[in-house]
Amino acid sequence: MNLEQYIALAGDTLQTITDFRRWGASRFAAAGLDFSQGQQQPRGEADALLAAALHLEPEDLGELGAARLLDREKTTIFKHFYQREILRRPAAYITGEAWFAGLRFSVDERVLIPRSLLEPFIEEGFAPWVEASQVRRILEIGTGSGCMAITLALRFPEAEVDAVDISADALSVAHANIRRYGLEDRVHLHQSDLFAALEGRRYDLILSNPPYVDAIAMAELTPEYRHEPRLALAAGEDGLDCLLPLLEQAPHHLEGGGVLVVETGDAEEALIRRRPDLPLIWLEHPAGGSGAFLVVAAADGGF
Repeated sequence: MNLEQYIALAGDTLQTITDFRRWGASRFAAAGLDFSQGQQQPRGEADALLAAALHLEPEDLGELGAARLLDREKTTIFKHFYQREILRRPAAYITGEAWFAGLRFSVDERVLIPRSLLEPFIEEGFAPWVEASQVRRILEIGTGSGCMAITLALRFPEAEVDAVDISADALSVAHANIRRYGLEDRVHLHQSDLFAALEGRRYDLILSNPPYVDAIAMAELTPEYRHEPRLALAAGEDGLDCLLPLLEQAPHHLEGGGVLVVETGDAEEALIRRRPDLPLIWLEHPAGGSGAFLVVAAADGGF
């Protein structure tokens, strides 16, 4: 189905903002889309796309529901809805923006859409394991859009933040977001495979949401997730291709008593099987479950 055919489905029945809200939500629900990268449900996704097309915020739509739309506005909305329903493109890539920890970030297909089990722990400053006043140097491995590095810089205003990614394309997106928040003097980007470009540097806090999707899960990804960079998702047969080297190398870059925090997602069980010796503290997410751990470096190195 092309765009013209998609628009023809609605005929001339859609005139107001409320009409488009109803139509989009109904279409998205019937299509069985995956909403886990965005608003989590059809109505929220339709509202996000509609608001972006009209240069509004989603919360404005209810008050303006009776407003009749211009033809050019309708065309833009249809283009957004078509990309979401027929092309299965994630809403954040269509609008070019996503939210993380209450902050707005620019995103596109060069980076993962911001989301992480670590979000509530960052907002809490990793208390009680991390004393904010003692944190002077922070590292984020696999920064993508830069959302976590920026959030960390704002949460720990006295700290310098290094943010690395193996992808030069991702670092371009991160650079734009760092400029957006005026943090060029405190958030420093490095193109690096894990710690390769950071020889001799040590940190009080290292954070990472690395690739951890195993081979079976990669083969079963929904179309929405196939728009995201494979490099940021795929992690080999058991999901540990990045996690294990990260754990091996991290002690050489942590100060004594420094903290490593890593999201493992569904690779949690595989990691426990492979490294039962590690003193990992599994973090309980406020919504339930884990999928992320914290480990404290010994004073003499190692974990």
